[in-house]
Amino acid sequence: MPYSPETAKEYAMALKPETRALLAKVSTATLCTALFKRGLRNQFIQDVRPLNPALPNMVGEAYTLRYIPAREDLNPIGVFADRAHPQRKAVEECPPGAVFVIDSRKDARAASAGGILVSRLMKRGVAGVVTDGGFRDSPEIAKLPFPAYHCRPSAPTNITLHHAIDINVPIGCGDAPVFPGDVVVGDGEGVIVIPAHIADEVAAEATEMTAFEDFVQERVLAGQSILGLYPPTDEVNRDAFAAWRQANGR
Repeated sequence: MPYSPETAKEYAMALKPETRALLAKVSTATLCTALFKRGLRNQFIQDVRPLNPALPNMVGEAYTLRYIPAREDLNPIGVFADRAHPQRKAVEECPPGAVFVIDSRKDARAASAGGILVSRLMKRGVAGVVTDGGFRDSPEIAKLPFPAYHCRPSAPTNITLHHAIDINVPIGCGDAPVFPGDVVVGDGEGVIVIPAHIADEVAAEATEMTAFEDFVQERVLAGQSILGLYPPTDEVNRDAFAAWRQANGR
């Protein structure tokens, strides 16, 4: 069943370990195709990129923070002294294994967070962080063994332009809809959001697609034409793929 306020708790932290393991081995490109087959066209978060593209895939359920435009009289530097400040609270409450997703309104003129908060997320066991804005301290974040995705570096503190207002509610991030509990996958190209109720089937299909694409890539690099191979409209190529899978344990 799709997300609703009534089902949010049911989906919270329900990602199966075997599904997480499968998604750790497939690309966002393949996942985009699997979702497109199901009529979902806008699940790729636009204009965000990894600070360290060499890290393994980021996989986890979405835990969200929403910003609105800052109002100056409500956003002095002193707001951070409040332990219930939504940004600080979210960093301390994002569950281990989740992905912290921030709606910064696609505005990187002020930072969504910085190196200290990202380091705290890492030490708490969070799976990664994504914003459609920017991070300050981005050179330091890029050195961490922790997946972090943003639009571009941004030195000003978030409160100069952003007001943290909601935690773990449906948001938009880079034009993609993100509901709490949705499964977020990031790789060297970017980040995609899989609706929670289809995560298992999408992971399984993407794994099958990856095996076939690896076979095709091998054949193309060996000099074979893509005609009749990709897609496999010729029976000889379907037979060759079956033999390849058996030989490679795929």
